[in-house]
Amino acid sequence: NQPKALLSFTPKSRQNHAKGGAMATYRKRGDRWRAEVMKSGVRQSASFQTKAHAIAWATEIEAGINNGKNGVITAHITVHTLVTRYITEVSPTKRGGRAEAIRLTRFLRELYWVGELVSKITVDHINGWRDQRLKEVSPASVNRELNILSAVFETARRDWRLCNINPVRECRRPKNPPHRDRLIDPAEIDAMLAALHYTHGCTPTQVMQRVAVAFLFGLETAMRQGEIAELTWDRVFVDKRYCRLAKTKNGDARNVPLSTTAIALLNTLPVVEGDSRCFRIDASSASSLWRKIRARVAVSLPSVADLHFHDARHEAITRLARKIDVLDLARMIGHRDPRSLMIYYNATATDIAGRLG
Repeated sequence: NQPKALLSFTPKSRQNHAKGGAMATYRKRGDRWRAEVMKSGVRQSASFQTKAHAIAWATEIEAGINNGKNGVITAHITVHTLVTRYITEVSPTKRGGRAEAIRLTRFLRELYWVGELVSKITVDHINGWRDQRLKEVSPASVNRELNILSAVFETARRDWRLCNINPVRECRRPKNPPHRDRLIDPAEIDAMLAALHYTHGCTPTQVMQRVAVAFLFGLETAMRQGEIAELTWDRVFVDKRYCRLAKTKNGDARNVPLSTTAIALLNTLPVVEGDSRCFRIDASSASSLWRKIRARVAVSLPSVADLHFHDARHEAITRLARKIDVLDLARMIGHRDPRSLMIYYNATATDIAGRLG
């Protein structure tokens, strides 16, 4: 009596296995059947809607392996060479390519199996690395790194034909913590602005003052820090009360409506010849400065210790949700699925009750 989740070999698989050939297994996962074939150092798997399709696929794979066909790849390339090629050829084409390349370069130093052949890497290697990283960083960070590793192996499998499987796909992902639920108290805003030497309405002359204006602008527009840092004057249309973002996190361009306060903040920024950026700040440098100032403020106001620049986006979306329709809000902040707004919309029960009357 075998459990339904793990079925016996098909007759053909039994014959091949008896001869030292392929070993095919089939598992029921939800409403799909997963077939896995292992033979001569080659491992391939796929999911299908029916068991019959899974068996047909496994039979074809077994025959292809026996005949040296069916796209079975035996390239001799190490993980180190693969990652290096990805850094050189793929990362530069991505919007976040620089940050991705930095992470991958760290992988080259820290992955204990970086010298192994790509064809020898299994889910056990991935699981071992995952468990070690979970002792060092948060589950969310591990999942981001798993996404990068998966992209490398998927490119090697699909585009470069250097391996047969993507072992990261078989890895069980750690559960992400609950989404950040952080609104900003007015006292926290005032304390950070004071520490950044900013006074409302003044023309910023220092970098820290421009960071302060950028933070206030984020509270009005729900724009991300990187989007604010990259905003240029040629994409600001004050007369029509919007700015145009050509590059965003999800790859789509979008127009962001500007409130009266947002326009007033832009009007305080001087136009500098030779620099088309509105705020003239670098996102990474601004983040470092923000953390440095935050640490100082936290000495007298401890709640500021976990205040992120990105929390301005959370706060802004919560405020905007009280003013505009949810579909307009999704368009404004660049969310394709309005349901994803639940991550950012943090109205309290008291807020909602106040609107009930």
